[in-house]
Order: sequence, then structure tokens, then C-alpha cells
Amino acid sequence: MSQAEIGVIGGSGLYEISGLENKSELHIDTPFGSPSDAYILGLLEGKRVAFLSRHGRGHRLLPTELNFRANIYGFKKLGVGRLLSASAVGSLKIEHKPMDFVLPDQFVDRTRGRISTFFGDGIVAHISFADPICSQLAQQVEAAARNINFPIKLGGAYLCMEGPAFSTRAESELFRSWGMDLIGMTNLQEAKLAREAEICYVTIAMVTDYDCWHEEEEPVTVDTLLEYLSKNSRNAQRVIKEVLKILPHEFDCACQHALRGAILTNPDVIPEETKEKLKVVIGKYL
Repeated sequence: MSQAEIGVIGGSGLYEISGLENKSELHIDTPFGSPSDAYILGLLEGKRVAFLSRHGRGHRLLPTELNFRANIYGFKKLGVGRLLSASAVGSLKIEHKPMDFVLPDQFVDRTRGRISTFFGDGIVAHISFADPICSQLAQQVEAAARNINFPIKLGGAYLCMEGPAFSTRAESELFRSWGMDLIGMTNLQEAKLAREAEICYVTIAMVTDYDCWHEEEEPVTVDTLLEYLSKNSRNAQRVIKEVLKILPHEFDCACQHALRGAILTNPDVIPEETKEKLKVVIGKYL
């Protein structure tokens, strides 16, 4: 039996999840190095949950420093099939106001040199990523928010930038001209790796600011960010608890079969070391 059914990644401002029963900490070693922190395991709303602080407790890791492969591999090793990723974002459209929650369904990658695949070292795989978010899980999150009368918007494009500095005004206006809805620094790599690991994944984007394009608003500062992060964290926990309440234990989704037909390499020529390293991810196909 797996140690957890559902994973939760807490972004900036969300460093723990309250109400966990039978709570324990687990440090996981992975072939890709150490995850951001220990996984916090426990029961919440009748579900076995694994929580991970994306930036580490105390917020120690830059977006560029995150070991995305280790984080997602750890969830897979625990048996997680669905992953809720809470993330602070900037808004690139007037209709997404600070304190709003959005469930983006598209990503654009503007990062530089980040590793966003488990594959290589003698094995080639190409997943389908046209629809990078699990639509089934996103609809369940939207339904949960509706249950508690908390408005949440379904759909939108998330631009993933390198950081850690926020955008220049020219960049912000450029991204707006592309039709982007939100800007953040972390979720693109998580979404790709979760798909490779055949884990249903959704971003719960928590708007903190208007980036720096809005002429009537001051450019984002850390002080502003911290104020909204605290409020958003409380709302995120309400939504997550309601999601856990309504999610069925048993489910089936195309995300769970994302590697079917995606591995191009003949199993006979895959190095044994690579097979062993990726056993948690691809074992059922070899």
C-alpha cells in the first residue's frame, strides 16, 4: 500500500498544512538528489496526504535552485497519484486581482537551462504536453471552491520566468501582449515532471500583485508580497481541505497512462543503471 494518495506542494507563504492527523516527517533519498525538505505525511479529510514545502521551511531555496526532479520523484515513490500545487503568482490581466485564485490550463516556458525531464542517460521518451494540467483534477478543485463559496477561475496561461528578480516593465508588457494571464517562477517544471511520472497535476495559482505593468499600482515589493501571501495561505488551506473531502479514493485518468507509447528506446539497449534509477517512474513499462 502506498504511503500517500494525494500530494500537496506549498509555495511561497504556504509552508505547512494544518489539521493533519497522525503526522510524521519522512526524508527521501532520490537518484536525483534531495527534495526541497522532508515530506510531511498524515491524514486529512480521510485522505492520506504528503505535503512538501517547495522552497523549504523558512524559505531557503530560490526558484532556480529547486530540485524539481527530486521533489516529483519523491511524491511518486510515496505512491501519490494526484498533486495539488499551490503557488504565488503575479497577474498580467486586470480581471485577475490580488487575492484571486486561478487554475491555469496552459504554460509558456521562459526559464533558462532548468532540467524538466527524468529521461536521458540512454532512454528517450516524448510525452504529450498539449494540455499540461489534469482537467479532471482542475474541475474537482473548482467544484470544491464553489462548495465553500470561494470564487476560483478555471483556465488561463501561466508564464514561467527564471527569476529571482521580478519583471522589468518592458518584459511585463511583452508578456501581456502575448495574452498571458499569470506570471510565476516554478510550476512549468513541476507540471512536466508530474506528467512523466503519470501523476495528475494542477496549479492553484494565488494572485499577489499586478506584476509591474499596472500604472495605477506600485511595482511589486517583498512587503506587499508577504501581506498577500499570508491571506492567500489561509484561503489555500480552506480550498485544499475541501478538495480532499470531495476527491474519490479510486479514480482513473489519462494522466495515469501518459508514458504509454511515449518511450522510444528499445528496452534491450537501456543501460541497467538507468533502468534502476527510473524504476519508480517507468518500472511498469519494462
